[in-house]
Amino acid sequence: MSTTTTTTTTTTTLTGAPTGPRVLSVSKSPTHSISKTPVPSITLLPNHGVSGDCHAGKTTQHTTSTTPSSTASNLRQIHLLPIESLRHISSTSFKGKQPLTPGGVGENVTTEGIELGNLPPGTEIHFGDQDGGNGAVVMITEVREPGPGLDKVRPGLRDAFRGVRRGWWGVLGVVVKGGEVRGGM
Repeated sequence: MSTTTTTTTTTTTLTGAPTGPRVLSVSKSPTHSISKTPVPSITLLPNHGVSGDCHAGKTTQHTTSTTPSSTASNLRQIHLLPIESLRHISSTSFKGKQPLTPGGVGENVTTEGIELGNLPPGTEIHFGDQDGGNGAVVMITEVREPGPGLDKVRPGLRDAFRGVRRGWWGVLGVVVKGGEVRGGM
């Protein structure tokens, strides 16, 4: 992983190196359900989001609090979540029950080994192969807040997410540069 900080931008690269941060899984859903289906790869489209995902579009597609907008910029084109949060919640709040799995709480990209919550809005996450690659780029816009839809996945899940540190809720972002993202990167 490489992180560069300037006065305006922080950059983090996910390369799939054995000792660094990586993409564990990718998921998408064409409908506004909470859970998304894991797939081998997703295609990120600049200023649009994940091809074939219900949240893709230049304008707001989020339906929890508003109707999709034809004018408001979509700052929630993609959702990234650390697997560490799913593992922690599964082993504490839901011990003895079916573990939470990638895509299950609505994320498009499940990461491992990166503290997403420590990255400020404006951070660029670069996806590439171990050589650094010329891959997709996502810019973080905000930390995801646990919404009421989580309780549709599993009763009590929203409160369980509220009980972990803020960054483990995941982050939302926009696609700056398109490309393919797959598990193992």
